[in-house]
Amino acid sequence: MQDFVIVTGMILQALPMGEYDRRVLILTKERGKISAFAKGARRQNSKLMARTNPFCFGTFKLYEGRNSYNLVDAEISNYFDNFREDFEGAMYGMYFLDVADYYTRENNDEKDMLKLIYQSLRALSLPSIPNELVRYIFEMKALVVNGEFPGAPLDRPLLADTRYTIEYVAAAGLDKLYTFVVSDEVMAELSRCAEEYRRRFTGKKFKSLEILEQLCTNSPNCGLKI
Repeated sequence: MQDFVIVTGMILQALPMGEYDRRVLILTKERGKISAFAKGARRQNSKLMARTNPFCFGTFKLYEGRNSYNLVDAEISNYFDNFREDFEGAMYGMYFLDVADYYTRENNDEKDMLKLIYQSLRALSLPSIPNELVRYIFEMKALVVNGEFPGAPLDRPLLADTRYTIEYVAAAGLDKLYTFVVSDEVMAELSRCAEEYRRRFTGKKFKSLEILEQLCTNSPNCGLKI
């Protein structure tokens, strides 16, 4: 009798395989980041078609093959359907998923990163907080979760409110992150700090971020400051 593995997580990435299958990357609470094959998930009548898209959060039923996991069922508690009608929010979300993919590993304890992703995606749907602020908070807290956050830059003058914001993000619980807004002046300084952190600690050009920046270059109504 086949033994199944049940994990709680979020799909970070879904890629077509063959004619009807998908390969999904799942960030899980129990086993870190894992990849799994979803046989027949691209068939029109497959129960896995809608359950194997990026942003899907829930429980996933897998069996462990010799070289990979195989996804046989899923119960999705949040599809983040709001991104279907919010292209800008979806692009921020895709960038967050890419960052999580970059930082996480299989068999690591990634519970905090999973919770950070979930809370950050929820925050993108809140009209009370700008998407760009969600992004800067997420980027800083991802460094905190990964054990790399250096604190506020010491080699430049910053507004007291900016330093307080950075210190708050570093110390706050994951469920208390998205509870405030800042002035335009603080937002501008957070933008510069976030850019410095990205160059220093990742040095990676995320395609999703390039698309997001291009989107906001062409759209005067986009909230992103570049």
